[in-house]
Amino acid sequence: MENPTYSTFETEHRVRPDDIDLFQHVHSSRYIDYVLAARYEQMEKFYGMAMEKFLERGFGWVVSSVQINYKRPLNLGDYFLVRTGIDSINERICRVAFTITNKATGKLCCDGWFDYVMIDIKTGRGAKIPEDVIAHYSV
Repeated sequence: MENPTYSTFETEHRVRPDDIDLFQHVHSSRYIDYVLAARYEQMEKFYGMAMEKFLERGFGWVVSSVQINYKRPLNLGDYFLVRTGIDSINERICRVAFTITNKATGKLCCDGWFDYVMIDIKTGRGAKIPEDVIAHYSV
C-alpha cells in the first residue's frame, strides 16, 4: 500500500523578549515551544479537531521523541513561520515534521520532527490511536 501524502500548515509567530538567551538569540528549548504552540492552533484551525475534542474522549497527545536540526538563529522581534505536517501516522505513533523559517529572509532556522503518542487520560498509559482519528488527520 502506498503512503498517503499529508497536508502542511503554517503559523506565524514573533520572537518575544522572554525567548532570548544569554547569547542574544532564541534559546534552543523555545523552538520546541514554537512547534507545540503551532500544532495546538493548527489542530483546531486546519484539522477541525482541537485538543479539547481529544480530552472530551479521554485521550491526550504527548511527545515521545524530538529531533531538531538547528541551522541559524532567530533574534528578538523576528517574525517566523512554523510549518508542520504529519509525516506518518499509525495506531501507535504520529510523526509530525516541521520547519521554522525566518519570515523576512526566507531562510531556514531549524527543521526536524516530533513523535507523538496517544495516552488514556485516566490511566496515563499509551493508547491506540482510533481509526477515525487516523482518517480525520489524513488530510
